[in-house]
Amino acid sequence: MKIFNRKNLKPRRKELRNNMTFAEVLLWNELKQSKLANRKFRRQQSIGYYIVDFYCPEEHLIIELDGKEHFTDKGKKYDEGRTKYLKSLSLKVLRFENNEVLLNMEYVLKRIKENFNSK
Repeated sequence: MKIFNRKNLKPRRKELRNNMTFAEVLLWNELKQSKLANRKFRRQQSIGYYIVDFYCPEEHLIIELDGKEHFTDKGKKYDEGRTKYLKSLSLKVLRFENNEVLLNMEYVLKRIKENFNSK
């Protein structure tokens, strides 16, 4: 079974890329073109049946931005299952609230860099 970028999820990935939240746009501006510590990130990458916000293949690192829907009981339960699956693939998952990106980008970028294997 193909794990990364499954063909059947391509239309959804494209839709998500074209309709990013403001927080996603701001973070993407900091991550694209290997701006952060020369690490390449992909946006709206599918892994298994899930589509993650940002993925750095070199670091096996996933960055997820959480809006209000993630703080409902249903959202929390979904995120727990998703994170468990992604970690089972030896991937690291970092989660930030949208407000953290909007109000403290410096902190978010610092935390991401702290999770790189080689500085």
